Amino acid sequence: MTVAAWIIIIILFAVGMAGAVYPVLPGALAIYAAFFVYGWMIGFEPFGLWFWLIQTTIVAVLMVADYAVSALGVKKFGGSRASVVGSTIGLLIGPFVIPVAGLLIGPFLGALIGELVAGTQLRQAFRAGIGAVVGFFSGLVVKVAFQLLMIILFIVWVLRY
Repeated sequence: MTVAAWIIIIILFAVGMAGAVYPVLPGALAIYAAFFVYGWMIGFEPFGLWFWLIQTTIVAVLMVADYAVSALGVKKFGGSRASVVGSTIGLLIGPFVIPVAGLLIGPFLGALIGELVAGTQLRQAFRAGIGAVVGFFSGLVVKVAFQLLMIILFIVWVLRY
């Protein structure tokens, strides 16, 4: 049972880290689910109130930061709400249309098209597209760092017990 639990936990951690890059995967929620798998299959004894407060706070911060950091990148480059919406749509669709490269092209084209539809000049729409890519990478760094922190805290808590 313990081996099966660790296999599931590792798979959930991998899915969670992949979710930092691919927005269709659950990301931090998969990592959070791994804690419950450990608890149900091995035991909740290592986890106390502080563990759950810290981990839940990190998940909440990640959910807010995921959107906010990307939107900030677009706004910093002069984009409007239309480019934020467009880049989000492009980020979701891009990887399916063009695997891997769609992660960059999708948000860029989404923001560009969003701005053009809103009536913005091509030059400014292009800048908003660049901002979407910068925002995506900034968000990616934040997500990876916080999700690694979640995993490290889990390991420390389990080893402490």
